[in-house]
Amino acid sequence: MKEQEIEFKNLLSKDEYAKLIQHFKSVPKKQITQTNIYLDTPDFKLKEKKCGLRIRTFASGNHELTLKTPLPVGLLETTDSLAPSETKDILAGASLPNKEVTATLKSLNIQPQEIVAFGELHTNRVEFPYASGLLVLDHSHYLNKEDYEIEFEVTDAIQGELEFQQLLTQLDIQKRPTLNKVVRFYNTVKNQS
Repeated sequence: MKEQEIEFKNLLSKDEYAKLIQHFKSVPKKQITQTNIYLDTPDFKLKEKKCGLRIRTFASGNHELTLKTPLPVGLLETTDSLAPSETKDILAGASLPNKEVTATLKSLNIQPQEIVAFGELHTNRVEFPYASGLLVLDHSHYLNKEDYEIEFEVTDAIQGELEFQQLLTQLDIQKRPTLNKVVRFYNTVKNQS
């Protein structure tokens, strides 16, 4: 499955995260526990191409493999469902299954058998509809770090950015430059080496 991802994000302080949870306490929410396992080649060929590859596992038992590649606006997400046994095999060193993600990797001149796992990021996620999109509040743990983040997933970049900025202003939340989770993860890996 392929789809365009347009999202706006902002790192939060713990207090700002709590403020958002409190502000939206009466809104019906979906709560998700998920783990991202980040993958790349040993020499970070995907990172060099501004791409990200992850296996995401959910507490429900579902697993998926997602490759994110840059578009002029947003990212293109290519996602394959995985059986838990496929995830286990990949983490044990097996090549990626021959599905849509593998075909896209090959089009980027990356061989699926080169892919290795670098580590995990665990997230407790709360999500709900807001304005023209989906508002996501994440509390993540990785490599002895924790962070809080708000994401706003939309289909219209201009309208979405306006609505996101209005929400941050309304709740007096400081705007911060925010890197994607995969970039924050790899920056932490690099800083710990």
